[in-house]
Amino acid sequence: MTISPLGDSAVVMTFGDQVDAAVAALVQAVAREVERDPPPGAVDVVAAFANVAVFFDPARAPSFEKLRATLEAVSVRVVDSGPVSPMRTVDIPVCYGREYGPDLEHVARHTKLSVAEVTKTHEDADYLVHAIGFTPGFPYLGGLPQGLATPRRATPRPQVPAGTVGIGGAQTGVYPLATPGGWNLIGRTPLRLFDATRSEPALLRTGDRVKFRAITAREFVEFESQYRDLGDTRSVARGNNGEKGRGLREPLSGVEVISGGMFTTVQDLGRVGQRSRGVPKGGAADPFALRLVNLLVGNPEDAAGLEFTLVGPELKFHCDAVVAWGGAEVAGFDRNRPMTIKAGSTLKVGAIRNGCRSYLAVAGGIAVAPALGSRSTYGPGKIGGFFGRGLQAGDLLPLLATTREVAEHWRIDSRILPAYSAAPVVRVTLGAHADQFAQGWETKRFQVSTRSDRMGVRLTGEPLVRTSGGEMLSSPVAPGTVQVPPDGSPIVLLADAQTIGGYPQIAHVISVDLPLVAQLRPHDSVRFSVVSLDDARALVLAQERALTMLRAGLAGKLH
Repeated sequence: MTISPLGDSAVVMTFGDQVDAAVAALVQAVAREVERDPPPGAVDVVAAFANVAVFFDPARAPSFEKLRATLEAVSVRVVDSGPVSPMRTVDIPVCYGREYGPDLEHVARHTKLSVAEVTKTHEDADYLVHAIGFTPGFPYLGGLPQGLATPRRATPRPQVPAGTVGIGGAQTGVYPLATPGGWNLIGRTPLRLFDATRSEPALLRTGDRVKFRAITAREFVEFESQYRDLGDTRSVARGNNGEKGRGLREPLSGVEVISGGMFTTVQDLGRVGQRSRGVPKGGAADPFALRLVNLLVGNPEDAAGLEFTLVGPELKFHCDAVVAWGGAEVAGFDRNRPMTIKAGSTLKVGAIRNGCRSYLAVAGGIAVAPALGSRSTYGPGKIGGFFGRGLQAGDLLPLLATTREVAEHWRIDSRILPAYSAAPVVRVTLGAHADQFAQGWETKRFQVSTRSDRMGVRLTGEPLVRTSGGEMLSSPVAPGTVQVPPDGSPIVLLADAQTIGGYPQIAHVISVDLPLVAQLRPHDSVRFSVVSLDDARALVLAQERALTMLRAGLAGKLH
């Protein structure tokens, strides 16, 4: 076993470079033991393939050396406890072929088997869930018979129906949500592999065994009727909403969306404890900006606000409200100071300047219903926020009631703010595969691609050359992880990035500099500068001290 840092906010325990039933059982047992007795500051645990990743709040966690010692003791304790208890076996009914599996005949031709032989071979095999990722609830299954291995499609489909069973190379899996995909589609299950409204959202867990069972088209329809979507149960909060006595303002006294802008979403600081189900932490791409504006209006730092991208929305307030803007600049609005909005006022937010994303906090907070413990919007999974999507004309955002008043006509010290720039030097710690690349990569300057989004900032420029290393197991990733795909163009992962990735990890952006990446616009540029873990930790602690001083200063202005 090895233990290595995943940036300054996670560590990864690795149990070799091969995966079998014994390794999978050990990985799952270690993950359960860490969850049972977590280290200080730990917020999430993810088991994937031969890895266990422990995510933590970098401001509250001990040093890497202390974490290493704690996790080594955990692994020894698990090994010494003897054989691991058997894992679950989950039965998944599948209707193979026809409209449910349009690539079944292609797989048969490729493998030189009949359609019946492909179906029977796939059904008879025993599968093991090595990881959950790619999308929420997506299982990476080991155990596909070698004779069924089929290369992925040259051109991915723009939309694969939820429940579709596919073969991609030597793996098989099930698409829990309707998403693009390049695997060969051989059947479909009527079961919901992921449902954010369930107490256990993901049907499968890492370490489960899976048995596929062939059913007829008639049986599929009968099964589907039992699990048919009864309507979108995610709703805007209209009642008590469990806010510990904090009521909602009247529904028509909220914020009405006249125009949604380019991409405006409800965001808080993200989800905790959901990565093992394939659900990203999500939340504000620039979390520091949201924390700051929430403090300025007297909200908890994790209250839900609005995130605007490049072009802001037009909003009509049906009640008096105290708001604060932060993040990138917005013409006509002062950043990082509270201001009062009168009922009936309309705010038209134009183009965002000197950055990519701006944030608006409203005193009390936006009261959309929590999903999986957060109000943040995760668009790819249609989870949380306002029905899991960006805001549109006609949407009405309810607000939590507040009696707090905020003094105006003052500003905060600008020295607490990140140094947003169109050409920043972003500090990173070395990644697990940095030594597999030619030296000097950190001196290169890269340009931001127009293909960047909340999942990641894609960079272009002189390609990075991988000089060693071969195929690798997918392993946990985090916002800030810098991955290098085969074309050599780095990708810096952001809030909505997948939970595991199969590309080499050359570096990790430190927590305090992640806002600089989140604010990069297409055609901006960036260069990396390597710092130590100790430096990254010291910078996080210094930032938290500055926020503590700000809270103390605000205490006399909020009442």
